[in-house]
Amino acid sequence: MDPHLLRTFVTVARRGSFSAAAAELGYTQSAVSQHIAALEADLSAVLLRRRPVLPTEAGRLLLEHAGPLLLRLDAARADVARLVAEPTGRLTVGATPLALTPEVAHRLAGLRAAHPRWEVTIRVLDRDAVPAAVSSGALDAGLTDGMTAPNDPLSLPETGPLAVTAVSERPLHVTLPTTHPLATRAGLRLPDLADAYWLDAPATAIPLTHLRTACPPGPFRARLRYEATDLHGLALLIAAGEGLALLPALGGLPGVTQVPLRAPRSTHRVELLTGGATHGPAAALREALASPAVGGG
Repeated sequence: MDPHLLRTFVTVARRGSFSAAAAELGYTQSAVSQHIAALEADLSAVLLRRRPVLPTEAGRLLLEHAGPLLLRLDAARADVARLVAEPTGRLTVGATPLALTPEVAHRLAGLRAAHPRWEVTIRVLDRDAVPAAVSSGALDAGLTDGMTAPNDPLSLPETGPLAVTAVSERPLHVTLPTTHPLATRAGLRLPDLADAYWLDAPATAIPLTHLRTACPPGPFRARLRYEATDLHGLALLIAAGEGLALLPALGGLPGVTQVPLRAPRSTHRVELLTGGATHGPAAALREALASPAVGGG
């Protein structure tokens, strides 16, 4: 399959419109139609219904393969570009909200002080976006976080080869309102909280899917879903009684108390993802954040 045709197909399916896909890709609408027709002829299958524009069963099957295929192609291009490119003074880092620990920020500031001419950009993203963006070359490096057993690596989506550097491991805490009956406990067990109401905040707190995996078959029901990366807003919702959240220790959150998680044995882990460059700002960042892991706990 021609990857250009495959990319056109994915864009049409996502936008639900030939004209919208043409505008996004910079093609004429007739060129988009020709791409889809050529791909359908190559596969001997109708991939899209025209009115309305929706994937057929064959189209839905192809979409399941298309995303990973295109991402791996982008990753291959990015890896070659990193290898042959001259070092630049630009560094674009994607980070999940909980990956920017105080020690990470301190070491990044030290790196900036050593290279005052560098242009550094930090983009706050959710966990799913960081590995793909590093693989495709949209980011020079990425900081991501999650819940693991002590010393275990994070479970990352398959996006292509990435260099993974352990940055920190810290204890996890159940975060609840200061007025909650459990707020004065010395420690809490996750299985005892399986029937409590939680905030579903996958971009900030530990996702509820991870809690259900760690303590099956607990329901870990969500009272409210929070689709944002603002920890202050999350704390306000917890303080208002909208649900609990599992977070590392964070200072200065209004109206909440954090009680250490005693069981299961779990940790909040931060990892740096890079494309394997051996020189330039991304490599320097990897060296600055390399072991011994910063902020370990």
